[in-house]
Amino acid sequence: MKELTTQLLEAARLAPSGSNSQPWRFKIVQAPAIKAKLMAAANGQPFIGAAPVILVCCVDIKGYVASTIATIDAMHAGGQLSAFMAESIRSRTRDLAARAVAFNIGIAGEHIALRALDFGLGTCWVRAFDEVRVRELFGWGENLYVAALMPVGYPAEFPQARPRRPLEELLLS
Repeated sequence: MKELTTQLLEAARLAPSGSNSQPWRFKIVQAPAIKAKLMAAANGQPFIGAAPVILVCCVDIKGYVASTIATIDAMHAGGQLSAFMAESIRSRTRDLAARAVAFNIGIAGEHIALRALDFGLGTCWVRAFDEVRVRELFGWGENLYVAALMPVGYPAEFPQARPRRPLEELLLS
């Protein structure tokens, strides 16, 4: 499972990100005691404790802000952007920055999920958890935003696909 996990994270590493900030950070959890604590922080969802690997998907907020500002400043110096853009990034609160960068970790997570299919692995994107409890579990400060837990393993069952809306319902007129 170690080699497969490495390949999943390699897929995430190659994901695109805004201003090429690459703000994602991952914690690989395999220890049963830690998985049990993650399961408790995730409202007791049993599949979290049962999965062989849990990927804790995080965003490095300070790194994102610094990288984005550097890119924007360089573009401003080249006359491509206004100074307002960098200032708007600098003034963001933690929560606003985390929300702004959430799509980056979402793209990286989807790269993981799609690559997992190549190996016959199952995973899912779990957002129902107490972020503060997860950060405290690992001794992380507020600079890391815990965006998701991704349990990874071989599926015990193969349920039918859930219904999907027809394409016509997704298109705006």
